[in-house]
Amino acid sequence: MSNLPSEPEFEQALNEVTSTLAPFLAKFPEYKKALEIIQIPERVIQFRVVWEDDKGVARVNRGFRVQFNSALGPYKGGLRLRSDVNLSVLKFLGFEQIFKNSLTGLSIGGGKGGSDFDPKGKSDAEIRRFCKSFATELQRHIGGDTDIPAGDIGFSTTEAGYVFGTYKQIKNEWVGMITGKGMDWGGSNIRPEATGFGLVYYVEHMIAHLEGEGVGFKGKTVVISGSGNVAQYAALKVIELGGTVLSLSDSKGVLVSKDGKGFTPEHIERIAQIKAKRQELSSFGDEKGKFEFRNDGARPWTNVERYDVALPCATQNELNEQEAEEAIKRGCRYVAEGSNMGCTQEAINVFERSRIEGGKAKACWYGPGKAANAGGVAVSGLEMAQNSARLQWTKEEVDQKLKDIMFNAYNNCLTTGQTYAADGDANAKEIPSLVGGGNIHAFKRVADAMRAHGDWY
Repeated sequence: MSNLPSEPEFEQALNEVTSTLAPFLAKFPEYKKALEIIQIPERVIQFRVVWEDDKGVARVNRGFRVQFNSALGPYKGGLRLRSDVNLSVLKFLGFEQIFKNSLTGLSIGGGKGGSDFDPKGKSDAEIRRFCKSFATELQRHIGGDTDIPAGDIGFSTTEAGYVFGTYKQIKNEWVGMITGKGMDWGGSNIRPEATGFGLVYYVEHMIAHLEGEGVGFKGKTVVISGSGNVAQYAALKVIELGGTVLSLSDSKGVLVSKDGKGFTPEHIERIAQIKAKRQELSSFGDEKGKFEFRNDGARPWTNVERYDVALPCATQNELNEQEAEEAIKRGCRYVAEGSNMGCTQEAINVFERSRIEGGKAKACWYGPGKAANAGGVAVSGLEMAQNSARLQWTKEEVDQKLKDIMFNAYNNCLTTGQTYAADGDANAKEIPSLVGGGNIHAFKRVADAMRAHGDWY
């Protein structure tokens, strides 16, 4: 495969999975064939999207859908609208999605899609015209039992509505062919909150394992990157559980609590309004000296003096090796990804060394995104179930199901990590590798289904 073009994001994701599967493959070498096959998408769709701007000028973007693996169910994964979207990024996200969806325990496969169209700076009418053109081609390849997209960066309920409406008009059928829908047309309670809430529920189990049941977030200081949907709802849940959120960020810089009292729910609501208008976080202001915005792309990990928990919730590779070392120096004990591949491989290595060398008493424990941020796709799966039954569950019902799914994802990471420890991992029984355990559990579930279908033998 060396003659293929370089795909750095996908290659990073593949290497992360492959390296952690080593203890399992050493015991069951026949699964190497499954790994060889699973890393190639079942189908990659690329197409052009021509749309008209407000001046009547024809504009063109690239559209993509990577249908990576359908062993466990129909393809499931978000649509990302952002200028840096390319095939490498979407293959990385689709590959991650296979294992994330596997960890939910639901019957959903893995896929991802989107376009290099950037909604920032576009009018509402331009976004609508783009989405309807994008959906006119995409509708050929998706459906309620085939491929069910969802939202991602740049793609909200508004954009989902345009895609849903276009699909319904062309196909002449009302079917749950996309998730993240509005509540009046097939959406689910807790769906907007699910990724952020699920992330915090996952970390609660990590804290309980190291510090005892019932400890939780109360009194904990938390730094969060990002200021979109995931970051906002993670922050709200941390605050609800008694923690203090000391930072949020965007691509321009980081907003830090100067007085240590952190953000309130009212502050988060203001930030949500800022982001809904596609404005920058710097417009939040200093709130009478309580907050400071540090620009030039500053990130939270080195701009808060001390903190207990780090939650990367912005984009891939947003926490590097040096920042990981700084996080540990600043007292961080838990890192969990709300974003996909939020930590570089070098940063993960730093946290894994900390786990092995520090044990329960001193470790900075790492929770991988494919498990920790699985809450979003989990509730998307629940939305699909509600659509199939033509009913809608209450907030309490969905939230409890989300909690159960996140516990099972965490527990599978924990127990499988304890079972398949890498050589030299002396603390694996006490504090196992969650990334290793998660990858092995998810991979085996998918590989076993593929073998049953005759995809490898």
